[in-house]
Amino acid sequence: MSNERLRSALLARGKTIQELADTIGVNAKTVERWITQGKIPYRRHQYAVASELGVGVTTLWDDERAIESSTDLSRAEIVTVYPHRHMVPVGLWREMYNRAKRHVDVLVYAGLWLSEDPLFHKILKNKVSDDAQVRLLLGDPACEAVRQRGVDEGHRIMDGKIRNALMNYRPLLVSHPHIGIRLHDATLYNSLFRADDEMLVNTHVYGIGAFIAPVLHLRRLPGGGLFDTYANSIEQTWGQARPVADHDFTGA
Repeated sequence: MSNERLRSALLARGKTIQELADTIGVNAKTVERWITQGKIPYRRHQYAVASELGVGVTTLWDDERAIESSTDLSRAEIVTVYPHRHMVPVGLWREMYNRAKRHVDVLVYAGLWLSEDPLFHKILKNKVSDDAQVRLLLGDPACEAVRQRGVDEGHRIMDGKIRNALMNYRPLLVSHPHIGIRLHDATLYNSLFRADDEMLVNTHVYGIGAFIAPVLHLRRLPGGGLFDTYANSIEQTWGQARPVADHDFTGA
């Protein structure tokens, strides 16, 4: 039986069988058999393929050993869990982003508290100057998802909070145009803060603000899958988001 999940993951990443084979150090015929005949690779190759394609091992194969190992790895990716965001050490956000060399991502609706931190602005400037990819994703103030999130939190001012955050970031658009800022209309179930292979996941809970919802501190492990699940969400949202326009600052 063919492995259509592996075939689909290859297509989604825009990779050929030969490219995948070269990357993980096997013959292309071997990869082809994994797809067309449903052959199950050695575990080291399963993890290498999953890491290269940005998916969990168990997404590609129903191997009981892989399922057990992937579950253990996913648990190991959880550094700690904070019951409420306000219990996260104040310096952790800055320390995490300061450590980043390649990826600095923020996916929120407003994240007003972060936009008000001048030290965070300094970190963004330094990172983009060092050729790191810096991406800020805020909610589109006019979209239905933003309106509904305000209702879910018990207020109707989410659009105003986003515009305030945009005003705080506006100088960065002028002085450092390589800092990417886009607006999304996605329904968020988490706010995500990624720095390379480290991430803070601030869950969204109906009826309460994000600042009192739980936060997961994750570190990526090859084959774990938990970190990559959230990282893929950032990629998809960024791809569908739009650039900021002048009217987004004023609501006119």
